[in-house]
Amino acid sequence: MTSRATLAVAGALLALAMLFGALGAHALAGSLAPDRLQVYRTAVEFHFYQALGLLGVGLALRALAGAVLRTAAAVILAGTVLFCGGLYALALGAPRALGVSAPLGGLALIGGWLLFAFGAWRAHA
Repeated sequence: MTSRATLAVAGALLALAMLFGALGAHALAGSLAPDRLQVYRTAVEFHFYQALGLLGVGLALRALAGAVLRTAAAVILAGTVLFCGGLYALALGAPRALGVSAPLGGLALIGGWLLFAFGAWRAHA
């Protein structure tokens, strides 16, 4: 992903995180069981963290070039969608089989952030 695309996606993810957080606080708080509401809140929390991190990756891409950094951005995005999306789905009552996307997304996030660290380490400004 380019810096421009990464920044745009990060902005969109932040807007969605805000929307989903407000939805959880206002519309879902009274209708979800406490355990499901906690899963939903965890999804919102990690959604924000990853979107903010992706914003940082987009800014880093402006100063540091490299295919590894661009790949890291894409992997972080995929991990965010899988991890947070899986948690949102579980919280809203999706079949537990869909929940397998959360740990896969978590692994993608770990891999994406390790790729970012590696790419930043070897990049030339």
